[in-house]
Amino acid sequence: MSDREAHPVADLFPMLADDELAELAADIKARGLLHPIVLDADGRVLDGRNRLAACEQAGVEPSYVDYDGDDPDGYALAVNIQRRNLTKGQQAMVAARSCKVSLQSTRKVANGLGMSAQRITQANVVLDHAPDLVDAVVTGATGLDEAYKVARERKTAADSVENQLARLRTEDSDLAARVVEGDLSLRGAFAELAERQRKQAEERRDAQALLTRIVELAAPASMSAGFIESWADRLGDLDADLVKRTEQAGQVLLELVERKRR
Repeated sequence: MSDREAHPVADLFPMLADDELAELAADIKARGLLHPIVLDADGRVLDGRNRLAACEQAGVEPSYVDYDGDDPDGYALAVNIQRRNLTKGQQAMVAARSCKVSLQSTRKVANGLGMSAQRITQANVVLDHAPDLVDAVVTGATGLDEAYKVARERKTAADSVENQLARLRTEDSDLAARVVEGDLSLRGAFAELAERQRKQAEERRDAQALLTRIVELAAPASMSAGFIESWADRLGDLDADLVKRTEQAGQVLLELVERKRR
């Protein structure tokens, strides 16, 4: 096998199957290499990876020409797509991968190839959310439509999980961190959060009731029940640390009682 490097875009295309490569090698051995291997400025193969492999298999010295244009990425993509018997889905997937390699926009690549930008966009979704299916689409083992359906479902699930995780972060950052680290499932985290909130609500109800009782005991006998409830509510709404303040109020009341007894 030749040690000559392939251009990154040309390398996106699958090599011929062994039997097809053998047929090409036999043809080259019989008639010679009809189309030379095209190299870029760095000596990498832009077009002709299979022809090069077939020459080596046939024992024929390959001939080379240099590409003299200003868009080697686009040339490698266009010429290889034209020479391959690829479905529209396969072409779209290779085109999408070439966008990642060459950093060209989807629209530019689509226009250059006369392809549907929408199909390339679908292939991009597969690249991002179902990368395990990319090679299967390129080789034709899986259709782009089928892979896109799977990728879209995964994207929806991922978005849902991310939204839930964002909500969990606002409620309890520690639980969210445990989910990210893999120590806790998202469902388990929300169950634990619900239990914590339930206990906090119970503690707050108990503390409010105790605070109301403290105010009732401390207030003059002439104060009405409405006054007592109003002040208890106002004290309870001062901040979120109701339980702590209720305990402190109870402690102060006990100290006052002890002083009076002395």
